[in-house]
Amino acid sequence: MSTALETIKKTVTENNVVLYMKGTPVFPQCGFSSTVVQILDYLGVDYESVNVLDDPEIRQGIKDYNNWPTIPQIFVKGEFIGGCDIMREMFETGELKTLLADKEIPLSA
Repeated sequence: MSTALETIKKTVTENNVVLYMKGTPVFPQCGFSSTVVQILDYLGVDYESVNVLDDPEIRQGIKDYNNWPTIPQIFVKGEFIGGCDIMREMFETGELKTLLADKEIPLSA
């Protein structure tokens, strides 16, 4: 049986974009998660989401994995990008779109 940290590592390395969030993209359970979903959807990014409310070990594990205390957390090609505030700032400055293009992540917007 794999540990939460092994599961997290596998998820972030096997998917181009991963969002650890509270709730789901269709039904976010916090405003910060909702904001990140809106940004990714606006840009047309295909992403994997993980609802941390479904598994307490994953919820704590993702915080331990990055030494980052808050959720949501976003990864692009295995690299931790940040949480809601960082995503919002990167989106507003255009840096997020540039990062995704540099990582060859297709956008539909």
